[in-house]
Amino acid sequence: MLVRHGEAVCNVSGVCGGRKGCTGLTERGVRQVEMLGDRLAATGELAGTDALYASVLPRAVQTAEILAPALTGGEVTRLPVIAECGLCELHPGEADGLSWSQFAERFAELDWDIHPDQVIAPGGESWTGFVNRAADTLELIAARHPGQLVVVACHAGVIEASLLALLPVAGGRSGARLQLRTRHASLTSWEIDGGRWRLLGYNDQTYPAATDRPGASGLPSTGRRSVDA
Repeated sequence: MLVRHGEAVCNVSGVCGGRKGCTGLTERGVRQVEMLGDRLAATGELAGTDALYASVLPRAVQTAEILAPALTGGEVTRLPVIAECGLCELHPGEADGLSWSQFAERFAELDWDIHPDQVIAPGGESWTGFVNRAADTLELIAARHPGQLVVVACHAGVIEASLLALLPVAGGRSGARLQLRTRHASLTSWEIDGGRWRLLGYNDQTYPAATDRPGASGLPSTGRRSVDA
């Protein structure tokens, strides 16, 4: 089960949210994840989760920590959060912590639809590099937990990478993009059977939360117009 983090400060402030630029969730983002946790606690649909993962970015770790009590089915023991850098949003390199206006002044314009192998900034990743890194990390985690229920707090880009790489999408690992808008604190569910990934649900946000604001993106609009980080 992949969970997109709640609304983050970097989404609202327009800052490139890598390790330097990410400062966690907004109050609204916290509430979004709390509502998701309330749903999961009430339904018990993820009770008995075997492992809880998150990217190392604060907005994902915070999301995982808020959800943790709803994943144990009322047991006192709290699931530890396993942080994996491979689950991070696209590594921004020297763009980390910059506003997107500062990014536009310092670095070349991005168009990943035409040049998916272009790195976002020195020391950062390209779109294709990111998709393969994120998908490889998900496959590694699945291999660690055969037959188990795993919850992963991550990012919209990671969710899109899973769809591109693990569904039969033409060009999925080599530059294709889906132009999705994955909602904050939404669920994307996969089933792995005999090494085959089967998509069961995407963008499940069936709890009373406000609609995400258009444009509250954590990646440059020039490069990934419809994918929030």
